[in-house]
Amino acid sequence: MTVPLSGIPLADHAAVYAALDRAGFTDVWSSEVAGADAFTPLALAAAWQPRLRLGTAITPVFTRGPGLLAMTAAALAETAPGRFALGIGASSPVLVRDWNAVRFDEPFRRTRDVLRFLRAALRGETVDEVYDTFTVRRFTLERPPAVPPPVLLAALRPGMLRLAAAEADGVILNWLAADDVPRALAELGDRRPGFEAVARIFVCPTEDAAHARALGRRLITGYLTVPAYAAFHRWLGREATLGPMWAAWAAGDRRGAAAAVPDEVVDALVLHGSPEHCVAQVRRYADAGVDVPVMALLPTPELAAGGAAALTTLIPRLGVADADRS
Repeated sequence: MTVPLSGIPLADHAAVYAALDRAGFTDVWSSEVAGADAFTPLALAAAWQPRLRLGTAITPVFTRGPGLLAMTAAALAETAPGRFALGIGASSPVLVRDWNAVRFDEPFRRTRDVLRFLRAALRGETVDEVYDTFTVRRFTLERPPAVPPPVLLAALRPGMLRLAAAEADGVILNWLAADDVPRALAELGDRRPGFEAVARIFVCPTEDAAHARALGRRLITGYLTVPAYAAFHRWLGREATLGPMWAAWAAGDRRGAAAAVPDEVVDALVLHGSPEHCVAQVRRYADAGVDVPVMALLPTPELAAGGAAALTTLIPRLGVADADRS
């Protein structure tokens, strides 16, 4: 599950993490956009639920200096030995440049360089290196983790997917349908033992299809008009179905762009229906080759009306029996 859950204060997430654990969820993964940072929700989970595995999906490679990113990851790895995975990625110009006042230059090379730096630093090595996009002089972690965390790479198109396959411990996928998974994973070639494929999957567990599709259209027009995601979906073959949305967006017609997103695209990228139906659709990602399908829970009319009580009822319906937990 993606954490933290919206509408619930971080201080109240002990009950959320306990409910997820009881429901058979194995992992909690954070994101980092404009809400909570990626690490604080996971630090709380590490303290409150010793069985849950923790992951960032993702931590941007631009918004922290390399040394600070290594220190933060090392601290969480020390807090939860063997239970933490560090997911990094380029993020987007809006988040990096507009919100964090950092130049968004050469995202592929910056991501590759940070990946290489982290792999060495988290092993406790002294890093004294001139990379293509930054230079580090004699950096050594004072508290290197006894169990270095795996470093996973967010990737969309072939170049980054191949970098993940060559140099990272796994790949993180986002904004793709279950039927898209084989094409993305094919770029990885033969995966090494222990290499993981993680995918964030948007789930709106409601049988109010109109609500789910309206929300899905807003999200799709907000995300898939970002150049990197637009290029990704062109590569996946959605030029014809999403072309009208891109054209309307480029013309400044935001409402028209949302209206141009076909139901079939919404239904493929934002899973909705009963909780049980959503779980069945999530399993399709696993069947297609995803090792860690990560639900991202979206708001529903039922959750809005029922609050915490509705969430308490919902989580077990989205989980698995303890006997199925792996």
